[in-house]
Amino acid sequence: MRTIIKPSASIRQNYNEISNLCKETQEPVFLTKNGEGDLVVMDILAYDQREKQLVLREKLLEIEMQRNAGIPDIPARVASSEIRRKIMEKKHGNV
Repeated sequence: MRTIIKPSASIRQNYNEISNLCKETQEPVFLTKNGEGDLVVMDILAYDQREKQLVLREKLLEIEMQRNAGIPDIPARVASSEIRRKIMEKKHGNV
């Protein structure tokens, strides 16, 4: 990931250039004001992808914490079979 830094005035003067830069690089552009960090702008698709990655990372961390705590996990096939069984029971009134 490369860091792209622009003065905040460039967003007003060169919006299309900043927008194209965000889309082309898929990286955030850091805007400064009076030499200090002020804003970060990025392409909406890149933002959505980063958000999805963060959600996935949180889920993986939660799973890892559960494993470290000794909480047993359930294999996907077993969970899927159990869900199907419960659905069938509910359909046939065997709750």
